[in-house]
Amino acid sequence: MNNKTLSIVSYITLIGWLIAYFNGKEKADSLLKYHLRQALGLAIVSIIFNVVLTVVATIVPALSFLGIAGLVILVLWIMGIINAANGAEKPTPLVGKMFENKFAFIG
Repeated sequence: MNNKTLSIVSYITLIGWLIAYFNGKEKADSLLKYHLRQALGLAIVSIIFNVVLTVVATIVPALSFLGIAGLVILVLWIMGIINAANGAEKPTPLVGKMFENKFAFIG
């Protein structure tokens, strides 16, 4: 797979991220490294959001409607995939700037 394809795959669940990371480790360019950082950051935000929302919904069941905010994360995933498909190194809105220079192990 080429780096553009691996950039797209990195957004498709954590398994996709692992596939992109290990397949592209040897020949990673700046596009792949950038989208690996963005996808991992978005996955971490998504996991934290889901854990917090689950705790809140367990304590106060009336607030379980806040789960609809998960659609925002879905939109961010889609925007990341579109940016990767276009070969753009643009951060995902809201959270992308936080992960541009994080995760030093990626490169």
